[in-house]
Amino acid sequence: MTADTLTRREHRSAARAAKTRVHWVVLVAVLVVLAAALVVHGYVTAADPRSGTAAEDTATDQVPAEVTDGGPVIDPRDGGVRTAAPAQRTVALTFDDGPDPRWTPEILRVLREHDATATFFAVGSAVADNPGLAREVVAGGNEIGVHTFTHLDLGAVPAWQQNLELVATQRAIAAATGVSATLFRPPYSSTNTAVTNDTWAAIDAAGADGYLSVLSTLDSKDWTAPGADAIVDASTPTGAAGSVILMHDGGGDRSQSVAALDQLLTQLDDRGYRVTSVGEAIGVEATNPSASWWDRVAGWATIAVVRTSDLVVTALTWALLFSGIVVLLRAVLVMGAAIRHVRRVRTPGPMLIPITEPVSVIVPAYNESAGIAAAVRSIAASDHPVEIIVVDDGSTDGTADIVERLGLPRVRVIRQQNQGKPAALNTGIRAAQHELIVMVDGDTVFEPDTVRLLVQPFADPKVGAVSGNTKVANRGGLLGRWQHIEYVVGFNLDRRLFDVAECMPTVPGAIGGFRRAALEGVGGVSSDTLAEDTDLTMALCRDGWRVVYEETARAWTEAPQSLDALWKQRYRWCYGTLQAMYKHRHAVRQRGAAGKLGRRGLGYLLVLQVLMPLLAPVVDVFALYGLIFLDPARIIALWAAFLLVQLLMAWFAFALDRESPRPLWSLPLQQFVYRQLMYLVVIQSVFTALAGTRLRWHRMERYGSLQQVG
Repeated sequence: MTADTLTRREHRSAARAAKTRVHWVVLVAVLVVLAAALVVHGYVTAADPRSGTAAEDTATDQVPAEVTDGGPVIDPRDGGVRTAAPAQRTVALTFDDGPDPRWTPEILRVLREHDATATFFAVGSAVADNPGLAREVVAGGNEIGVHTFTHLDLGAVPAWQQNLELVATQRAIAAATGVSATLFRPPYSSTNTAVTNDTWAAIDAAGADGYLSVLSTLDSKDWTAPGADAIVDASTPTGAAGSVILMHDGGGDRSQSVAALDQLLTQLDDRGYRVTSVGEAIGVEATNPSASWWDRVAGWATIAVVRTSDLVVTALTWALLFSGIVVLLRAVLVMGAAIRHVRRVRTPGPMLIPITEPVSVIVPAYNESAGIAAAVRSIAASDHPVEIIVVDDGSTDGTADIVERLGLPRVRVIRQQNQGKPAALNTGIRAAQHELIVMVDGDTVFEPDTVRLLVQPFADPKVGAVSGNTKVANRGGLLGRWQHIEYVVGFNLDRRLFDVAECMPTVPGAIGGFRRAALEGVGGVSSDTLAEDTDLTMALCRDGWRVVYEETARAWTEAPQSLDALWKQRYRWCYGTLQAMYKHRHAVRQRGAAGKLGRRGLGYLLVLQVLMPLLAPVVDVFALYGLIFLDPARIIALWAAFLLVQLLMAWFAFALDRESPRPLWSLPLQQFVYRQLMYLVVIQSVFTALAGTRLRWHRMERYGSLQQVG
C-alpha cells in the first residue's frame, strides 16, 4: 500500500467525519435559536399582560418635594428637578398599555369625532405586534410615548433591565412610526403624591436618558371596569386648573373606556375645556422628533425578533399538540390492535395441518466466539427437526472452529471470505435443503419449542415470513432494563399492530422464518441497505406475501451493555430503516399487500420513528420554557399524564408477554435519559442520510451472557 493511497483514505475519512459533525452543529444551532426565541417570548409575555401589580414599595423619603408638590410632567434632566402642568382649562388626555387591535381604533375614532388629540403611552411589545396601529396613532396628530416594553415596574429591576425596557420600546416606536419618543410614563404610576422611592428612581434614570416623565392628576381607574359613568366622574376636572387624565386603550376589555371617553369629551367641550396632548398642553414642542436611521433599523430588528419568537412559540405549541395527539393515538391503536391480535390467536379458526416437516436454520456468523456455542446448542436442542447451517463470514476469532468442536449432528459449517451478513445469509439459503428456512443471529439463543412454534403459521400458504418474539437476555442494570422495556413495549406491541394491519415492515434478524419460494421470488437477501432484515421484509410484502407475528416463538438475544455500543447498534438500525423506507417508497402508490405496507407501515414508521423523534428535542425545550415562564404545575401535570399513558401501555404489554412488571419502576428514568439518546440517534441518521454519507457496518460487541441462557 503506497503513501498516496493512505493519504487518500485519510482524506476520505476526514471528510466523512466532517459530514457527521455538521449535523450536530446544525442541531445545536437550531436548539440555541429556539431557546433564544423562547427566552424572548417568555420575557415579553411573562411580565406583560399588563394585569400585574407593582412592587410593594411605600417609602417616599427619597422623593424630592418638587415632585410631590409639583405638576404631573417631571423633568429631572441636567441634575435638577422641574415640573409642569397644563394651562388653565386645558386637559391633556393620555392612554396607557396600547396599541390594542380591538380598542385603540375605537379610541382614535372617538377622538376624531370630537376633533381632539391625546398622548398614547405605548407598550413596546404591543407596538411590535401592531406597528400599523402605532403609525395610525401618530398619523392622527397624537403623541406617542414610552410605557416600557413589557409593562414592567422599573423601580423593581436592575439598571440594565431598565435601560433594555426603554431602548427596546424606543426602537419599536421608531420602526413603526418613524419618530422618537421623549415622553415616558412609568407603569403602575398615577399622581405625584403616590410616587414612591422606587418610582422616583425609575423617573430619575429615565431623565438621565433624556425623557420627560408624565404622571396624572386624574386617574379614571377604567382598568377596574367600574362602569362608564364612574369613569367619567373620576376623569372630570372640578375646577379651572389644567389636568392630565389617565385612561387605557389596551391591557384588557376597554369597552367602558370607549363609552366613557365619548361622554367625557362631550362634557368637556360643553364646559369649554381644551382637550389635547401632553406636549401641547404644557407648551413643549417636538415631543416626537424624527427617528434616526439606526433606531429605525434596530427597531425593525426588534420587531422581527419579537414576531419570530411569537411564531416559534405558536409552531412549538402546535408541535406539542401534535405530539400529544400522536402519543394518545398510538397508545389506543397499539393496545386495540394487541387485544384483537390476542383474540385472533386464541380463537379457533379453520383447522390447519400442523407443520412437521424439517426446517433449515441459517446462522450467519462473524467473530461470534463469545456466544456461538450457546446459540448452536440451543437450536440443536429444538423439539422440531432441523438442519443447522453456520456460515462463517471470514471470522478471525475461531468461530467456525468452536462450532465444529461441538460435534453436534445435523450441523454444517460453511466458511467463506468476509462479504457481509447478506452474502452469508444467501450462502446459507443456497445450501439449505428444506423449503422452510429460519434465520437467526449468532448472538441469539432459542428455547426448545421456538422453531416449532415459529413455523406453524406457514400452514397458511399466503404466509411468506414469520417474525418471532425477541427477548433481552442481559437485563441487568438500568441500560438492560430500559432495552428490555423497549423490546416488550415498543417492538412487540408494534409487531402485533403490524400483524393485524398486514403491514409488517421488519422480521428481526434475531428470529425470523421464511418460505424458500418467497425468498427466491425477491432475489434473496439484498445488500442495498444496512437493515437487511427490514429491506427483505418490505420486499416480501411488496411481492404479495403475508408477514405475521408469532409471539410464542421466543428468542433470547444480547443487548448492548454500554451507551457507545447501544448508539452504534441503533444508529445502524435507524439508518438502515431509513434506507429501506426510501428504497420501498413507491409502495405508497401500489395496491394490495404492497399498498398496505406503503400507506400503513411506512406511514407509521415515518410518523413514529422519524417525525416524532425529530420533534422530541423541540418538545423538551418547550417543556423547559413552560416550567420557567408558564404555569409549572400545568406543565408537570401534562408530563405526568404523558408518563401515565406510557406506564399503562407498558403494563399492558408486559402482561401480554407474561413478563414481570418489576422493571417498570425504571420507566420514568427511561423517559429522561434513554428517550433522548434514541431521538439523537434518529437525528444523526436523518442528517447522515440527507448528507449522502455511506455509513459503514457497526458490529456489536459480544459479552457471552447467553451462555447462562443456553
